[in-house]
Amino acid sequence: MARSLVDLLTLHASGQPERTAYRYLVTGDCDGEIQDISYARLAERSRAVAAWLQERGLAGARVLLLYPPGLEFICAYLGCLSAGVVAVPGLPPHGRSQNHRALLRVKRLIADADARVILGSREVIAALAGMSEDLPELADITCVATEDIPDAAAASWREPDLTADSVAFLQYTSGSTSAPRGVMVTHGNLMDNERVITERMGHTPDVIEEYDHELFVSWLPVYHDMGLIGPVLNAVYLGVTATLFSPLHFLQRPERWLTAISRYGPHTSGGPNFAYELCLKHVTPEQRDGLDLSRWKVAFNGAEPVRAATMRRFAETFGPAGFRREAHYPCYGLAEATLIVTGGSVDAPPTLAASGIADHADGTGLHLGSVEAGAVDTAAVGSGRPGPGVTLVIADPERQVELPEGEVGEIWVSGASVAKGYWRNALATRQTFRATLAGREGRFLRTGDLGFLRGGELFVTGRLKDLMVIEGRNHYPQDLELSAEMSHWALRPGCTAAFSVDGGGEGEQPVVVAETAPEAVGESQKIIDLIRGAISEAHGLPVRDVVLVHPGTIPKTSSGKIQRRASRAAYLDGTLSLVGVPTVR
Repeated sequence: MARSLVDLLTLHASGQPERTAYRYLVTGDCDGEIQDISYARLAERSRAVAAWLQERGLAGARVLLLYPPGLEFICAYLGCLSAGVVAVPGLPPHGRSQNHRALLRVKRLIADADARVILGSREVIAALAGMSEDLPELADITCVATEDIPDAAAASWREPDLTADSVAFLQYTSGSTSAPRGVMVTHGNLMDNERVITERMGHTPDVIEEYDHELFVSWLPVYHDMGLIGPVLNAVYLGVTATLFSPLHFLQRPERWLTAISRYGPHTSGGPNFAYELCLKHVTPEQRDGLDLSRWKVAFNGAEPVRAATMRRFAETFGPAGFRREAHYPCYGLAEATLIVTGGSVDAPPTLAASGIADHADGTGLHLGSVEAGAVDTAAVGSGRPGPGVTLVIADPERQVELPEGEVGEIWVSGASVAKGYWRNALATRQTFRATLAGREGRFLRTGDLGFLRGGELFVTGRLKDLMVIEGRNHYPQDLELSAEMSHWALRPGCTAAFSVDGGGEGEQPVVVAETAPEAVGESQKIIDLIRGAISEAHGLPVRDVVLVHPGTIPKTSSGKIQRRASRAAYLDGTLSLVGVPTVR
């Protein structure tokens, strides 16, 4: 019985050595340059990287992975697992305008993970060599381009001594936070979550045979949990083929995603809600007419709020190309649970809850396509049921008791997929991963997300914590607030609120409300522009709105903490005390 993905890679390399593991579309186009790697070659390259690490006595050490999109990252990641070292996926510096942000991120990852080695592509390692002044930490770190590790090194690979409790990698929950949290995902966590993904998404042996092992198409970033644990690692788990390409190529031309699905006919492909909106916005009728989406069985949708209106419009728009409403597959997960927690039913349309069910447990059940568009568009979307072996409860976060079906509370999770905790952060681990519930045995993961259950299905309604999820990425409001406050002298420290609002078809978007000194009222537009520029540079985010308000008017707790929810409510209600607008006494 396989104990880890390392065992499964060995199994596939010997049992089906010539089968394509990954196909990479270099330009994002099916008719452009294509790189592929067989299971035999994948095992050889992974073992070569692993042997290089083993020869340097790095078992248990943290190794930072800095790669552009492509196959080299996968070989390095599996090489780390095969060596018994802890992989730390990261985003490399790229482009002059992004270098400052990327350098800060690399600094934080190096410091927090205490990385001893950086593995990267030749171009990334060459770029790092020119950053010694900005990254003095590199003086104590070995940097190597894995392309330069010879195939012959694989011969000296030794099978690592792995247990289910051995840490496989650190998944950092945010690339922008000044205090990053690395989720310790073990080999046991990975194996269990791949099992849950396989069961929930219907990746049965019969399906794999029916699809001739062509299971995935994905443009998702591989340094994030959805792109890595899903298409990349489930492919290794099952011994199937995944077609991959760069997120940038998808964003440049969203039709590339649907074209790849049409060309390769995968069973499973997906992304956050915004990805479906981009297709609706940019794919032309002429492009749609050339597509065949009839084999697309699981169109998963997660990592940000799933919108019924998006699913309805996507099914209507791409129905003529063979897309079925039943293919829509809302799901819910988080890095702290490795990835997936709940998923829909394959071949069944998403379950919707009529408006108001969050307050009334006897609300009416709906299905996509069963009611008029107006009713669908205002409905809450079900994210499916927990996978086998996963326990999910809705808890009162204050009293820490289980709530009855239909009541909104915090989503708590337990099971073998729940990660070990946060790297070197005992306090946060205790608060998040060690919750106890009256009348229930064991410990629970507190997700910080709000939702309710109906008929055993999860409906996610919001976030208990202030974490913002924008285009599938996590951003902490404290970081945006600090960037804003440092952009101009007139902005009062500790008097800025950042939150996200519904941007309609564009998903969640950030808003910043900041108190400013009265004497700077004539510089309002300059201050607004500086805030926008600072957040764009530091976090790579466009800001939907910047609002300047009078001193002392942002809601705070009795202890002086910013009340972001109250600030958001005041913004939406139009009751903020705006600078330049006379206040009513």
